[in-house]
Amino acid sequence: MKKRNLILIIVAAVVVVAAALTAWLLSRPTFEQDFHIEDTASITRIFLADKETGEVTLERQGDSTWSVDGKHLASQPMVDLLLETLHDMRIRQQVNKNAVPNAIKDIAAHSIKVEVYQNVPLINWFGGHLKLFTRERLTNTYYVGRETQDMMASYIYRKGDDVPYIIHIPGFRGFLTPRFVTDPLKWRNHAIVDLDVREIERIEMEIPSQEEESFAVQREGDGFYMELLKTHQRTNGFDTARVAQMLSSFTYLNFDEFASIVPNTFADSCVRGEPRTILRITDTAGHQSELRTYIKYNNPDDLKAMPDTAMYETFDMNRLYAILNQTDTVLIQYFVFDNILQPASYFLGADPTMLIK
Repeated sequence: MKKRNLILIIVAAVVVVAAALTAWLLSRPTFEQDFHIEDTASITRIFLADKETGEVTLERQGDSTWSVDGKHLASQPMVDLLLETLHDMRIRQQVNKNAVPNAIKDIAAHSIKVEVYQNVPLINWFGGHLKLFTRERLTNTYYVGRETQDMMASYIYRKGDDVPYIIHIPGFRGFLTPRFVTDPLKWRNHAIVDLDVREIERIEMEIPSQEEESFAVQREGDGFYMELLKTHQRTNGFDTARVAQMLSSFTYLNFDEFASIVPNTFADSCVRGEPRTILRITDTAGHQSELRTYIKYNNPDDLKAMPDTAMYETFDMNRLYAILNQTDTVLIQYFVFDNILQPASYFLGADPTMLIK
């Protein structure tokens, strides 16, 4: 009798556990939340492409920096945001069965292809405690489509899945598509130089229209001296505070944006003539950067319409054009360069005894 009761108790317990397990399974969504990438530190390369803008490859260089198409330094905040997106994105819901054909058609026509490469081991045993034969592999391919009607998620299809999903980031109000940028220029770092004063060897400021105002600040031991470029003669001194401000401005010195957003005729008309200034920055390792600046006009037609292009009203009072290292045309802000793009007399002050040593 006791044995029979024990069997009944065991059977009842099994039934209760089975019922609870069934209820739990039925309450779960039909998909697993494995759509994101948990270990973004293992990502080595990301390829993005669409049919309209083009394609770009982001590649990890060491632990902290990334490159754009293997040529340029990438914008770290943008890379960080993309990695954060790949880590945080989650499935909000599966696309309705009846809407799947249209969703797939739309993704095929309007989507961004994203290939994610990671360093993954061929052997991964004991919960990750034993990893062998690690190499770079293509681990995920996503097709990022357009936003949902409520603008709070994006349609994304992952290669290998049966259907696309509606993907969002919990707690984030917005859709994810704009984070997957395919324009290489938008990924590039905007740094001109990032030098501590101790890393500066020489600064040259050439002013073609005023040769007597062109100068250089040259390192000498732990200090600096100033010379006039026209005569190559040292000055007796300089305004220490102003030169210190100028030298400290080369830490995190960035340009505003690439001038590719400006019509070519506009940019060409402004940079065809003589530069306003030519700034050369040489660090203690011997690397030199050059920035040629040009007046930016408020309207491209002003150069033709105005008999005197030096008129105050024609100038953009906020920004200048600049050619960086003879390759990229960029826009810079007067505010950022105010302590740098100054003539020799600004740093010498009104004291005539400072002029020549």
